[in-house]
Amino acid sequence: MKITDLKVWLTRPAGRTWVFLQIDTDEGISGVGEASSPGGGGSILVGRTIRLLKEASYTGEFRDTLIGENPMDIDRLWHKVYRRFTALGSRGLPTAVVSGIDIALWDIKGKALGRPVYDILGGKFRDKVLLYTHVNPSKGPKAAADHAKRLVAEGYTALKTDPFSEEMGPQHRRYTTGTISPQGEEKAEEIIAAIREAVGPKVEILIDAHGNFNVPTAVRLMNRLSKYNLTWFEEPCQPESFDALQQVRQQTDVPISVGERLYTRYDFVPVFKNRLADYIMPDIVWTGGISEMKKIATMAEAYYIPISPHDAMGPLQAIAGAHVMMTVPNFYRLEFSRASLEAHNGCINPPLDIRNGYIHLSDRPGLGVELNLDYIKAHSDPDWEG
Repeated sequence: MKITDLKVWLTRPAGRTWVFLQIDTDEGISGVGEASSPGGGGSILVGRTIRLLKEASYTGEFRDTLIGENPMDIDRLWHKVYRRFTALGSRGLPTAVVSGIDIALWDIKGKALGRPVYDILGGKFRDKVLLYTHVNPSKGPKAAADHAKRLVAEGYTALKTDPFSEEMGPQHRRYTTGTISPQGEEKAEEIIAAIREAVGPKVEILIDAHGNFNVPTAVRLMNRLSKYNLTWFEEPCQPESFDALQQVRQQTDVPISVGERLYTRYDFVPVFKNRLADYIMPDIVWTGGISEMKKIATMAEAYYIPISPHDAMGPLQAIAGAHVMMTVPNFYRLEFSRASLEAHNGCINPPLDIRNGYIHLSDRPGLGVELNLDYIKAHSDPDWEG
């Protein structure tokens, strides 16, 4: 079997640009993948870079193409793509590109073997994948509490929110001082208190700080909110400094989750070695795809740390993550954007099977879904050419 074509589409049906790709072969089997990286035009960069893996008018400087390669050689092709771009740095752009390719290659292998991806990754450890989803905090404590109750009624037993978003949202991914006003801090506590009162003691509450805080601010906020029995406080500070994370770790008992902006198994080594987190949350379309997610999960298992994949992009991200999580023992929950469900289902056939707080995977070969190109093209990103 040989790769004959590589196609890429950028679509924007739900406020963020998703990158989908398809790898075709000479045996009529095609695989689909996702490499979404929204924010700052990141998906545009990823899409254009994926095209370079098809177009190679010059073969020097590692510019060789994927066309003509055997798609069954997943690990070798992972390293080929990853190392091609590491002169620019090995984190972010190269890993998003390799993630999408890797997911599509696993889809091809599953289809060629007539088995779902989870089956060829080692088989089922569970029959369905537990989810957590998000509470919208933007309209204040009462609205957040009402939203939380509706989600619990749908079957979700763990809810995440960013209670600081009213003040910190405009600074999302734009870290400067790392502080929040007393009024913003008070509002955040009111939101978490309202959610806890609404859902009771058994529903888990997760806080996402989006890395917005400096060390003393993060510590103060975590300790202040600890009385609401938090399952975790996510990304208390920016991901570049493990020393900062260690300082936070030493000054609070609130569990910490990190990893959505850590790339490949190599970035997770200091987290495990220095006991910097209670949960890890690698992103399957940023950290290296299905292959890398499985390796990171296995590393975490050796440290008895649960894995809970980050999932804030398109439907193939959720599906690929679910396939891996079907196979690992140290799984906590898979993140899922309930608010994006309509857009997710518009992009794929058949739709996601989500019931009572779980995603259910079929026994169809590969990932078990195909792209709905009519819908994807109808919502094309206006900055994407073709």
